[in-house]
Amino acid sequence: MVAIIDYGMGNVASVQKALNFLKIENKITSNHEEIKNAHSLILPGVGSFMQGMKNLSERGLDEILTEEVMINKKKFLGICLGMQLIMENGNEPMRCSGLGWIKGSVVKFEGNHLRIPHMGWNDINIVNNEFYNQNDPKDFYFIHSYYVVPENKEVIAATAFYGLDFVASINYRNIFTTQFHPEKSQAAGLNVLKSFFLHGA
Repeated sequence: MVAIIDYGMGNVASVQKALNFLKIENKITSNHEEIKNAHSLILPGVGSFMQGMKNLSERGLDEILTEEVMINKKKFLGICLGMQLIMENGNEPMRCSGLGWIKGSVVKFEGNHLRIPHMGWNDINIVNNEFYNQNDPKDFYFIHSYYVVPENKEVIAATAFYGLDFVASINYRNIFTTQFHPEKSQAAGLNVLKSFFLHGA
């Protein structure tokens, strides 16, 4: 069973709809026991980094997720805000600590020539093909004002361009994240979800 973590930061229903379509058993939950019993975890989310961390902390989800992902090495997918929250710190709306699973920060797009948030369809440049081998075209749906900057560039699985090259995906051990929304990216996104959750099964 895949646990879709419900911490009050949106888009859990669309993630569940995509998994249901792929016939991947799942449950939307914030229950600690159900999270412990799941074989894989998804942390979705849209909104502010600081509010996301506050919501996780209030539910004790920061600790249980860290235990399950970093100690028990459970498969983990972070989507959009869920990708950003695993970094050491964020800046939305001000500097604050994240889960700290990956060294690095979350920073805002800057430049008068850029419309923020970055919203719409973008091609990605694949660096690590492990979960993208079925993807052609490589066009995915983004909506975000901030992007992650990991210290270790070897964790980068894909990049995209919006005024600059930014990290679109991370792949590190049992952790896989996407800045784009695979659940809203039609066939390309479904292929990524299918590849990740059925990979090695």
